[in-house]
Amino acid sequence: MELLKVEDLCKVYGKGENEVKAVNGVSFSVPKGQMVAIVGASGSGKSTLLHMIGAVDRPTSGKIWLDGQDIFAQNNRELAIFRRRQVGLIYQFYNLIPVLTAEENITLPIRMDGRKPDKAHLERILDMLGLQERRDHLPSQMSGGQQQRVSIGRALFTSPQVILADEPTGNLDSQNSAEIMALLRRSNRELKQTTLIITHDEHIAEQCDRIIVLSDGRIISDEANSTQREADSHEI
Repeated sequence: MELLKVEDLCKVYGKGENEVKAVNGVSFSVPKGQMVAIVGASGSGKSTLLHMIGAVDRPTSGKIWLDGQDIFAQNNRELAIFRRRQVGLIYQFYNLIPVLTAEENITLPIRMDGRKPDKAHLERILDMLGLQERRDHLPSQMSGGQQQRVSIGRALFTSPQVILADEPTGNLDSQNSAEIMALLRRSNRELKQTTLIITHDEHIAEQCDRIIVLSDGRIISDEANSTQREADSHEI
């Protein structure tokens, strides 16, 4: 079942001689539960594409549908609610609130929405992320890997329709990178969480179900990852 559809998406910066087409006519769709890597060199447009899918930035032209909803048919207030409820964003540098504890950072989107956090759901997330003993710690009291776990918890806590991760392991060492990818893969499998990961790391991309390659704002390759499919079949 198609969850995400991107159609002829373009993002242009500047005008005339200074015009830059960061994303240039990109189209693809993602079924529910798929884990997709979007790769490309610096400047290829991959982060710009992710930010438009997450409604952080508006496209110059083209459309994005999530579960049949035209994202940018909404006004700014509706888009803010959409970002809190339907999209889970994970950034390279965590973007945690420094004066809030791990638990408070994880539950922040729900509380901003005026809703009361589900305690049982919070406990499940903390258990899955191995953060029970860090729940009352501030970001400054945690390692980079632990902070990224909190960032993942915040993204997962609202049970969004899609997780968007922008270089989620780019600021971590190899051991922490492996652990973060294992957590993202686990949430994808156990929670059936549709996930898009921006990365320049070939090893990270190879752990996803599908790899989309961007160059100069265009898709130059879009293929299923047979290596990951084979690994999954062996686990089953």
